[in-house]
Amino acid sequence: MRRMLSTVLVTALAVAASLPAAAASRRVLIDQDGSGPGGSNMMSMMALLQAPDVEVLGISIVTGNGWRDDEARHTLRMLERIGRGDVPVALGAVFPLVRTQEETRIGTALIGQVGWLGAWGQKPASIKTTPAGLVEPPRPAVMPGPWDTPPLPEGEPQLQPIAEDAVHFMIRQVHAHPHEVTIYAAGPLTDIALAVSIDPRFAELTSGIVIMGGSLNPHTDDPEFSSSPRHEFNFWFDPEAAHIVLRAHWPRVDLTTVDVSIKAMYTGEMVAAISRSTNPAARYIAEYSAERYYLWDELAACAWLDPAIITKERVIYMDVDISHGPSYGNTLTWTDEVRPEIAVRQVHAQLDVDLPRFTHQFVELMSAPPVRPSVPARH
Repeated sequence: MRRMLSTVLVTALAVAASLPAAAASRRVLIDQDGSGPGGSNMMSMMALLQAPDVEVLGISIVTGNGWRDDEARHTLRMLERIGRGDVPVALGAVFPLVRTQEETRIGTALIGQVGWLGAWGQKPASIKTTPAGLVEPPRPAVMPGPWDTPPLPEGEPQLQPIAEDAVHFMIRQVHAHPHEVTIYAAGPLTDIALAVSIDPRFAELTSGIVIMGGSLNPHTDDPEFSSSPRHEFNFWFDPEAAHIVLRAHWPRVDLTTVDVSIKAMYTGEMVAAISRSTNPAARYIAEYSAERYYLWDELAACAWLDPAIITKERVIYMDVDISHGPSYGNTLTWTDEVRPEIAVRQVHAQLDVDLPRFTHQFVELMSAPPVRPSVPARH
């Protein structure tokens, strides 16, 4: 009997050794300004949610393109639509650390308007065509306030945010999985700055951070960037937060800049290809994401999934101007030879993209069936 058991055990071990190793799951926390329905914020989250080898530990919502509570509703409804109600959504910061809407409004009399005000925008409803032929999503004549809950075009979600606030939720997840979690930050960096400030070990306990933010010298005739090449919305909306985050001790910082984002356009051909799928994510996109515009946040997400998408980067020291002058919120950079002696840190600033590879990956992710959650959906 012992000889038989030994033979069975040896055979089982040999068979197990011959099987291919299961793909290791990559863990990510999403921090996003989830305006919607559709659009870059939603589709970037969907790219990570649709990736089969990625475990999305949760989504935290910060004010940026829209107000936090309204963004959270759009995000929860998107999760319902694509069959990922298992993913917890936590509420983050409503306001930037220092910059205020009123200060910004008053300052425009001296320094001029910016191209996009996000949650603070009050522009006439219109379709704006840029010189490159892109079409911006329409902007409402009057933006809702921070506590307004206007009806959602896609319907109200049944899911609710978790009770824990976003900052402590992120800290808890990083400590539960030390050196295994990537922070994907595609909105203003308020939540991340608060986590770094509350827990000085937060950054170093991650496996790194992916940021959609910053601008170096984009080659474009789009006046929003050609006239202000160091301006980028996420850094501009909360400069102090970006300043704190860029100086934290991350194992690695990958930064999707304006320079590379404007090379990745959401085309009608992509919409048509995705719309041929009958899967839930594709149906959501076909209904709510038809505008042709830059794929800002989607590129940041897909470059983390497949780093080979990025064909050129620049390793450079980076910070943000917090002087409250005309360049408040602009991107600051230095080479090693001229950098300040204070604690600025290096980032991997992405500059160019393998567009066919990115396009193929994005269309495939959006067309795929939902990744089956490992736990039942929350109700």
